[in-house]
Amino acid sequence: MNFDHDSIGDLRERHAAWRLLAADTAPMVICFLHRMFIAPNVRMISASELASALADDLMLCRERQDTEGYKDDPDDYLIRWSNPTVGWLRRFYPPDKDEPYFDLTPATEKAIAFLGTLEGRSFVGTESRLLTIVELLRQMSEGVETDPAKRVAELQRRRDEVDEQIQRIMVGDVPLLGDTELKDRFQQFAQIERELLSDFREVEHNFRLLDRRVHERIALWEGGKGALLDEVLKERNAIANSDQGRSFRGFWDFLMSGRRKEEFQRMLEQVLTHPTIADTNPDKRLWRILSNWLTAGGSAQRTIASLSQQLRRFIDDKARLENRRIMDILSGIEKKSFAVRGNQPVGNFMEMEEPWADLGLPMERPLYTPPIKPVFGDVKIEVDDEDVSIEALFGSAVVDKGACIRNVEEALAGLRQVTLTELLERHPLKHGLAEIITYMQLGITEFADSAAISDTAVDEIAWTGHNRDRDIEEPVSRVAMIPRLVFVRRD
Repeated sequence: MNFDHDSIGDLRERHAAWRLLAADTAPMVICFLHRMFIAPNVRMISASELASALADDLMLCRERQDTEGYKDDPDDYLIRWSNPTVGWLRRFYPPDKDEPYFDLTPATEKAIAFLGTLEGRSFVGTESRLLTIVELLRQMSEGVETDPAKRVAELQRRRDEVDEQIQRIMVGDVPLLGDTELKDRFQQFAQIERELLSDFREVEHNFRLLDRRVHERIALWEGGKGALLDEVLKERNAIANSDQGRSFRGFWDFLMSGRRKEEFQRMLEQVLTHPTIADTNPDKRLWRILSNWLTAGGSAQRTIASLSQQLRRFIDDKARLENRRIMDILSGIEKKSFAVRGNQPVGNFMEMEEPWADLGLPMERPLYTPPIKPVFGDVKIEVDDEDVSIEALFGSAVVDKGACIRNVEEALAGLRQVTLTELLERHPLKHGLAEIITYMQLGITEFADSAAISDTAVDEIAWTGHNRDRDIEEPVSRVAMIPRLVFVRRD
C-alpha cells in the first residue's frame, strides 16, 4: 500500500472498515455484530433471528441515552448495513432456504479486530514473537539451502542438541518455562488464533468472488460448453494453486488428520489447565478452537463446492437447450415435407456428396442357428406339505438409521470429533457398503451443521462380506475407498 495523500483519501472513501469506524452509530453496530457473530464464532444468522436480537439492543440503547436516536426499524438497519455501498454485512440465501441470512464481511471483521488492538494491555510479551520470527527465519533459510552438505550438517547439529537435552533430563535437569515465559507464549498463541479465524472470512470472500465471476460468465456465455468449461477450470485451478489456495489446502489437510488433531487437542488441554494460564481467565472459545476452525474452513470448502454445482447446472441447461433445438429442426423438416407433399419437386433437387455403399460379403454373415424349442413332459406336479422357508424374501440388508445416529452421538459424548474410520472401529459394519452409505448420508443431513467431508483426504474401510453367488455363502474381504468423513460434537 502507498501511504500517500491520494491513496489514503481513496481508502477513506471506499473501504467499508473505515466507513464503519467513522459512523455515528459505530458503538452500537460494532457491539451488536461482535456479540452476534465474532464472540460465538457464528458464520450465518437468519434475518428473523438477527432482527429480533437487534430490536432488543435498540431498545436498550434508547433507554440508556434517553433520546430519540436509533429511530429506524431493525429490518431497515440490516438492509442498510448489507447494502454494497455500506458493506458491513453480507445478505444471501443459503441452498434450500427461502429466508435471507446474514454474515460479516471481511472489512467489518478487520475493523473490529483493529479496535481490539487499541486497548492497553497489562502485559505485553515480546520474547515469544522474537522466537517465532527466529523460527520462521530458520525454516526459510533451510528451505532455500541447496547444498546437501550444509543441510546435513545443520540436521546433525540439531540432533546433537536434542541428545544433549535428553541426557540432561535423564539426570534430573528438567527445564521448565517460568510464569512470565508461559504467559508470553500463551498471549501470542491466542492472538494468532483470533487472526486465523478472521482470515477465514477473507479466504471465503475470495472464493465467493470466483463463484460470482463464474455466475456472470455462464449467464453471458454464447459459445460452446467445452470452451467455457476450459476457461472456468483454468481459473479454478489458478485459485487452488495460488499461494493462498495451497496454504488453505495445507491447513485443511491438518484438520482432516486425526493423529495431528488429537496431539493438538492434548497439548491444548494441558496448557489451558495449567494453573498459571487458568489464573489469567483465558477465553472460553479457546476450548473449541478445533471445532471453530473446522466450521470456518468448512464454510470456505462449501463455497468451492458450489462452483462444481454451477458447472453441473450449466451443462444440464445446455443439454436441454440443444435437445430442444434438435426437436425444433425436426419439426421444421416435417412442416416443410407436408408443404411440398402436393407439389413434389422435379429434377435434381437434392445432392449427396461422396456417396458410398455399405457392402457386406457373404462369408461375413453369421450362419443360421435354429431356435431351441423347449419340450414339456406330461409330468404331474406334486405338492409337498413341508414348510418352505421364506427367509430369502427378507434377506435383503436393512440399515437401522436410528442406530447409526446413536453410534455417532455415543462416540461424540467422549470425544470432540471422530472420523468414520474411528467410529467403525467401535461399531463394526454389519451391512457392508449399505451401512457406509447411510453414515455418509447422515453427514450431509442429520449432522450437516457439525460434520465435514474432505475433498482431498481418503480413508480405506475394510470389512468381511459374504459371496451369495453360490449355494454356500463364503466369507469374502471387501475394501471401500471413501472421502474422509468427520463428525464434530455440537458445543
